[in-house]
Amino acid sequence: MAHFERIRDVIHGPLSQDMLRQRTDAGWQVISVEWRRELPGDAPEGSIDTEDVPYGLRLSDDCLRLEIDQEENRALLQMMELLVQDFPFSSVASDLNEKGYRTREGRLWSPVTVFNMLPRLIDVGPRVFSTEEWDRRRERFAARVG
Repeated sequence: MAHFERIRDVIHGPLSQDMLRQRTDAGWQVISVEWRRELPGDAPEGSIDTEDVPYGLRLSDDCLRLEIDQEENRALLQMMELLVQDFPFSSVASDLNEKGYRTREGRLWSPVTVFNMLPRLIDVGPRVFSTEEWDRRRERFAARVG
């Protein structure tokens, strides 16, 4: 399986052709472009002016990359396992809470917070489905059904 390195450049000022050329010459490929614009007025109450790290990951100690957050990753695996078994969101939330898992904000899981994790589960799915742990879980599930 291929191994990739990722970096993120914070651009101060206009994006220059020279910078793009330097990165390309060093072997980098552009995989995303993010845009922002300033809006008039104050930010809505309760909004945060920081980019969220995807659930299941955390910023590394050197602040240069993302790494797997083991506790959040276990919660994702549990969610995925229960959803694959066709449990309702309310049962998934209840199971996560009973096992001591909490949202990143430290709150209890609810059917809505589990539902909001679906895009993240889709993102992480290919990595999870290729692991030996998922194979073992699938075998246990098949044994229970059969």
